[in-house]
Amino acid sequence: MTRHTKYPKNILLAMDGSEHAFAATETLSDLPLTTDSLITVISVMIPRHAQFSTSLESLLDQTRKQLSRCQARIQTQVIAGYPAEIINQCAAQHQPDLTVVGAKGLRNTLGIFLGGVAQQVVEYSCCPVLIVRAPYKGLRRILLVVDGSNHGRAAAEYLGEFPWPEKCELHLMHVMPPTYQIDFITQAWPTGMDIMPPIPTESFEERLREQTEADQAQGEELLKQTQGQLQKHGLESKTIMERGDAATQIIHYAREHDIDLIVAGSRGLSQIQSWLLGSVSRKLVHYAGCSVLIVKTP
Repeated sequence: MTRHTKYPKNILLAMDGSEHAFAATETLSDLPLTTDSLITVISVMIPRHAQFSTSLESLLDQTRKQLSRCQARIQTQVIAGYPAEIINQCAAQHQPDLTVVGAKGLRNTLGIFLGGVAQQVVEYSCCPVLIVRAPYKGLRRILLVVDGSNHGRAAAEYLGEFPWPEKCELHLMHVMPPTYQIDFITQAWPTGMDIMPPIPTESFEERLREQTEADQAQGEELLKQTQGQLQKHGLESKTIMERGDAATQIIHYAREHDIDLIVAGSRGLSQIQSWLLGSVSRKLVHYAGCSVLIVKTP
């Protein structure tokens, strides 16, 4: 079945010649983009490195050839400035449907999880950001994370409107909050000069059981609704529900099931409204061993 998709028509790709940037180019090359899509490839020339401008032009020519597999229109540009600042300025000016950057640049120290440029782009960009990690193995398995927040719903809608390769396997995951043992609650109970009444253990355990059942029911309903939302876009998915620390469970599942891409909203239910990026999203970007797409909403 041919899917009619809304995003992305306008893509901004940052190219610095790193293995992660080339992996980002390979990722875009595999998307079934059409001729009404535009990929703008920019390479940023730091002012004190003006002598490398010819090398950057050659790099952009190489990138254009690499992107020739897809039908999208390609335009390239070398811009003087500082990478993160220029990328975010271009995003603010052109309002792309997607900004794509490699996870680490050429100058990053071995062993770090995320380069400084990618970190600043995903924190401050005004649009969805795809952080790509090398090596690129294709888009075979995609994991969408949902939590019931508006940002999570926006991520699901964005994924549904995205032109993924036809044979992608879609996993849909919700992580319920962790539960606490009665012994832990008892030990954490405040003590002082006043005599504290004992915790009614049976009553507490009953409330805990009720809350656990409520979390389960809410999670199942959320997964069912999101699955139906994706089916309207012609996408079938398998559902997974876990309990515990959200970022830990997501990253563990992604590694265990060889996920190629994690898709998540920029903030969850519990995030302070003024935060630019939620704690779970930030952990995914930093510590997931695969590429991560953070769907930002205005």
